[in-house]
Amino acid sequence: MGGKETGGRPDPIATGTPEAALLHDIETLVTAAMESDGNPPLSEQTLIDLRAAPAEPNSLLVLAAYDGPETAGPSDARDLAGVAVVVGHGDSRVLELVVHPQYRNQGVGALLVDKLREAQGLERLQAWSHGNSAAAAELAERYGFVAVRELWRMRLVRDHAPVQPLPEPSLPDGVTLRTFVPGRDEAPWLTANAAAFAHHREQGSTTLADLQARMAEPWFDPAGFFLAAQTDARGNEQLLGFHWTKIHPRRDGHPAIGEVYVVGVTPAAQGMGLGKALTVAGIRHLQSASLQAIMLYVDADNAAAVALYRKLGFTRWDADVMYAPAPG
Repeated sequence: MGGKETGGRPDPIATGTPEAALLHDIETLVTAAMESDGNPPLSEQTLIDLRAAPAEPNSLLVLAAYDGPETAGPSDARDLAGVAVVVGHGDSRVLELVVHPQYRNQGVGALLVDKLREAQGLERLQAWSHGNSAAAAELAERYGFVAVRELWRMRLVRDHAPVQPLPEPSLPDGVTLRTFVPGRDEAPWLTANAAAFAHHREQGSTTLADLQARMAEPWFDPAGFFLAAQTDARGNEQLLGFHWTKIHPRRDGHPAIGEVYVVGVTPAAQGMGLGKALTVAGIRHLQSASLQAIMLYVDADNAAAVALYRKLGFTRWDADVMYAPAPG
């Protein structure tokens, strides 16, 4: 089909796990969209799945819309105008879709959704809109999707005056704080994470492969991965909670920013004030890196967590919205 010069719309190519050339084009597209919008258009887990095929077969579908001659291959005189990625299957399919800034308002998003409807159908599908743009809301409405979840991004911004670190975290009696030790703490952390997020399908289902993929990322730093533990009379240690922090490096004129990446407390440790202590410990660590801002994600309906973060000085910054087909 025609390219930009002729006004035609891109021609979609369906694929499973992307080959190296397509993966390169997707990462280039993601960078362009992030620079334009200020938001990452694909979630971290989706990017991990694209780079390393997920363990479950047939749980990854990529629909790529290229602009240029159909006889040309990916990265061969063709522009990747947009991509749709579906992770999971059955009732657990999640869609993320991104269109290159130069190809917006040309029907690329609708073209990809139509192709997805042909390939898998749209029933029982959930879709993330990162930043919840007006275009995403309009596309969702066009296909009968409604908002079902709102994930807030909150931010703590320092002014030009020196910031006084928060006081030392107050830990419950018998609980100590230490940092993650690679090669030793993977299994205990996975157990604690599964218990802390048993109600949260995305985080609670983290596997060893998922953890190792993040540990292999350039940003991983065990010094910012805090574990709260308790040791019994026999010397056996039990992890009760954790706070994994992250620092997003400076890029394309945007300053580095810290993140309250994951905070979790096991059911056995609920009500001990451990969540606040872990959160404070992580923020102190990020503040010591002289970052201008610290951000986090939290479900808008998690009133207790939102209240805690507001008390610590965080304010609502932006939101991601999940859509699903309207009932009936």
